Amino acid sequence: MENVLNGIEEITLMGPGPSCVHRSVLDAMAKSTLGHLDPKFISIMDAMKDQMKTLLHTDNKLTIPVSGTGSAGMETCFVNLIEKGDPVLILINGVFGMRMEDVATRLGADVDTLEFEWGTPVIVDRVKTRLAEKSYKIVAVVHAETSTGVMNPVPEIGALLKDTGALFLVDAVTSFGGMKIDLDAWGIDVIYSGTQKCLSCPPGLAPISFSDRAVEAVKSRKTKVPNWYLDLTMIINYWEGATRAYHHTAPINMLYGLYQALYLVLEEGEENVYRRHMENHLRLSDGLKDLGINMLVDPSCRLPMLNSVRIPEGADDAGVRSALLKDHRIEIGAGLGPLAGKIWRIGLMGHTARPENVDRLLSALKTVI
Repeated sequence: MENVLNGIEEITLMGPGPSCVHRSVLDAMAKSTLGHLDPKFISIMDAMKDQMKTLLHTDNKLTIPVSGTGSAGMETCFVNLIEKGDPVLILINGVFGMRMEDVATRLGADVDTLEFEWGTPVIVDRVKTRLAEKSYKIVAVVHAETSTGVMNPVPEIGALLKDTGALFLVDAVTSFGGMKIDLDAWGIDVIYSGTQKCLSCPPGLAPISFSDRAVEAVKSRKTKVPNWYLDLTMIINYWEGATRAYHHTAPINMLYGLYQALYLVLEEGEENVYRRHMENHLRLSDGLKDLGINMLVDPSCRLPMLNSVRIPEGADDAGVRSALLKDHRIEIGAGLGPLAGKIWRIGLMGHTARPENVDRLLSALKTVI
């Protein structure tokens, strides 16, 4: 019987995720599997929590990776906090804000939205006006909107919420590991991310962090969390304390990989990592400009790790992406929603954010277009 894994080739992943994985992360995942209650594994879990707290700049005790992709992180945050009828405000300027709205609505929340043009950031004054009109239990926004390449003004929104009593919930799936996140200083109560973007670990885990105030909101629920697998009131007993209570079997080897990925970021140095992302973003945008290809997003709110570029007039969207993959072993992403067929999404995330990758892509685009 043929083993289909033998046909896998190494692809330079320059789409919206996953990103290229460092060899040391793959090697870590290949280490011998331990039991999920093995003392050595528990020490790895504790070290990983400290790594995450350092990179998120938080003292939050509940800072752990959830078993599942970034979408599981989103579900975890909403399902633990929302009870039927809770007033929730979602700030939307792309696909992932829309997903927040969908999840909150499914949980029976009283959901309001503020929507902004795709490719532009959330306007803080409009948020301020809405907050003066109504009180909310949760206000949620995407930090780095992967569908558009826009950075939203999270610190400014957090400042608005400081005295409102609302919990501030932030999607950091694309931003964590690629740009600064100062969780406590920015007033973020709840955050979730994923491993496959700027952390350059294969998809499968979702880092989350809850402030003490958010944990208290979970503990003071009137109804039981309606999802057993993602119920933090039980999961917390596995991740904390001298005695660990089994909840579900942790994805041991995936957690090895995340530990190593976080280790690499800390070893390189946070500021060095963020600088590398920005320098390669500028290298890409300058090179694209030389090819006559323009960026979608204004430089003032442009993400370094997710570059939305306008498809040149006359270029075949799918044809170019297919040729890059087939002939050059480079993957880039298509546009979503109203931007489908109008932009390509070029990822410079984590280990992918290297000058040699930028130069390879620019050379390939010149040939293909």
